[in-house]
Amino acid sequence: MNFQTSHENELLLSTVRAFMEENFFPHEEMVDSTGEVPEELGREIEAKSREIGLYACNLPEEVGGGGLSLSAQHLIEREYGKTTHALHSWAARPTEILLACEGDQRERYLLPCVTGEKRELFALTEPEAGSDAMGMRSTGRRDGDDWILNGSKHFISGPCMPDFAIVFAATGEDDTPRGPRKRVTAFLVDVGLPGFDCREGTKSVSYRGYKTFQLSFEDVRLGPEQILGEEGRGFEVANQWLGMGRIWVGASCCGKAERILDMASEWAATRRQFGQPIGRFQATGFRLADGAMTLRAADLMVADAVARHERGTMSDADAAMVKVFCSEMLGRIADDAVQIHGGMGLMEELPIQRLWRDSRLERIWDGTSEIQRHIITRSILRLYGA
Repeated sequence: MNFQTSHENELLLSTVRAFMEENFFPHEEMVDSTGEVPEELGREIEAKSREIGLYACNLPEEVGGGGLSLSAQHLIEREYGKTTHALHSWAARPTEILLACEGDQRERYLLPCVTGEKRELFALTEPEAGSDAMGMRSTGRRDGDDWILNGSKHFISGPCMPDFAIVFAATGEDDTPRGPRKRVTAFLVDVGLPGFDCREGTKSVSYRGYKTFQLSFEDVRLGPEQILGEEGRGFEVANQWLGMGRIWVGASCCGKAERILDMASEWAATRRQFGQPIGRFQATGFRLADGAMTLRAADLMVADAVARHERGTMSDADAAMVKVFCSEMLGRIADDAVQIHGGMGLMEELPIQRLWRDSRLERIWDGTSEIQRHIITRSILRLYGA
């Protein structure tokens, strides 16, 4: 790792690494080959995570969470990045968006997620509204005091069948200086409600065993108490925490890149061709050097963004820069590692091909690289009134 940590965080890091050695690494190949995390194994990871205080460690102590600082969470997310999402997602960190729960919502949704009694899904993406979130077609129509929800969502990810979903839907339209804009509202929707169908969706070649769900809503009736935050303020609720989500993607990319780079370096040092280790050849050695440099830069970018957030100065562009730089850094290192391993890099006998496949998703979810560059460009041009 490329930065200093406090004594307390070093102890935390030691705990996390021991937890991963026992509960994650031994099961990676099985999960990748079967495409499933057995329910018994997932629940065992969940229980052990609670025992050592990692479950809901991202939420504040006043709601029963671990109350870890952002710097401590940074270490955890970076280490978890070294393994498959399918396994470490069972050691849950419920979405901080649930902190917007008020009144009875806290007892019904927030607190059960902290204790592990319930699991949630964050449901924003739609078949025809991926990067273009404002193009969503899901709607919430007022009917007296209630709301009638219609629409669908896909690519909604989680480790297991959820108990409820945080669903974003258009509930009207506002006039703005740039023209009409959809008013988006977040709803808390329980699985099992009439008209709500939640089922497993398509399977990805990245992070096999980490499920995607397909949600559909047909005249689902919701009471006013099912609104999370305020009507029409759904994105305001989400944006309070989505930025850090992109920072944590960056941190996990750094962890995975470190693991891949270590594997590639060992291979380059021990694999011999023409009478010497292949790392001695510039074509190989320079790939390692470039990987080490970009990983160092990526780690520093993540640490800087965490510090900015702690000071309350982190912008959307800051988070976007971390997301796009770290995910693309990981992609280059993973691809170079395959090249360094030659044919063996694509063989199932080695984990390189799995880590390479897993790395590809990082440039897509939580906002594609193209969307991140759009956010950065917009922040630059805004300074000049464009």
